[in-house]
Amino acid sequence: MRILIATDAWEPQVNGVVRTLKNTRSSLESLGYEVQVISPDNFWSLPCPTYPEIQLAWGVAPVGKMIRNFAPHAIHIATEGPVGLAVRTWCVVHEFPFTTCFTTRFPEYISVRLPISSELSYGYFRWFHCGASCTMVSTPSMEKELKAQGFRNLARWSRGVDLDLFNPWKPYSELGESPVCLYVGRVAVEKNLRAFLDLDLPGTKVVVGDGPDLKALKEDYPGVSFRGPLFGEDLASMYANADVFVFPSRTDTFGIVMLEAMASGLPVAAYNVTGPKDVVMDGVTGCLREDLKGAVYGALELNRADCRDMAMQRSWKAATEQFLSKLHFQEFSFSRTESRAV
Repeated sequence: MRILIATDAWEPQVNGVVRTLKNTRSSLESLGYEVQVISPDNFWSLPCPTYPEIQLAWGVAPVGKMIRNFAPHAIHIATEGPVGLAVRTWCVVHEFPFTTCFTTRFPEYISVRLPISSELSYGYFRWFHCGASCTMVSTPSMEKELKAQGFRNLARWSRGVDLDLFNPWKPYSELGESPVCLYVGRVAVEKNLRAFLDLDLPGTKVVVGDGPDLKALKEDYPGVSFRGPLFGEDLASMYANADVFVFPSRTDTFGIVMLEAMASGLPVAAYNVTGPKDVVMDGVTGCLREDLKGAVYGALELNRADCRDMAMQRSWKAATEQFLSKLHFQEFSFSRTESRAV
């Protein structure tokens, strides 16, 4: 069986969407499925305004030929950008069913960066997803929010974590004076990092990641240890040797980094908002408070073994099986629409 995934987020981007799709593709292939990803690296691309690390594809007309050559049995559209829109258009023209997923609060992100209200942006996103046989969301809270925004045909697709890579038993690494408060993720305005960096906390603050705000934050917070982007064992060692993971975002739909922290035996401090409240068990694997400083102190008191135990229930294999159950499979045929090929 062949599965096509269309996404505007792909390597070399480093974010939860890319990590999810890469792990899902790997899990699907291990189960015997053939997977093709259509992404910006298949086309000419331009840097996204205000966020040059993200490349926006253009000249996406060849998607029709790419789809026909692959002849998928299922099509999943992961993002709402130029690539996703081109594949959606092809599916609608050819009456081929497709699924989508809502992974990023782009309406809120857009309103932070541009003078465009999130209400206006949600109109486009509702239209984009309304043609799908189902729109996958990662948490119950996100499902509830999207229903209130008028989305329909919602289905659950959770996330996983690499339990072999992320574990508490990494070699000791000196990160600074304890307690070490760690953040991992994009360094961008929508991540609300200043809420963490402004906290008066003992010990050391460590930030791992890259993004458009990195230079400014380095200048404004000289006492913070900015490590840049890290991967693999280097990243896993950071989690395992920190004392608390601080997740200041109020806009994430999930937050895979919280699972990675928990798998490493690292408790989470976060706001009690969509994302954290669906991933963290308050008082067991982390502390969720409107007072982020209080959440940090509360998380430091928790049993790290409980964090690992909870994460053990979140394998990528289980998440991928859930994804598979939501796909719309059918035989690939153009007998009715060949003359209208895009």
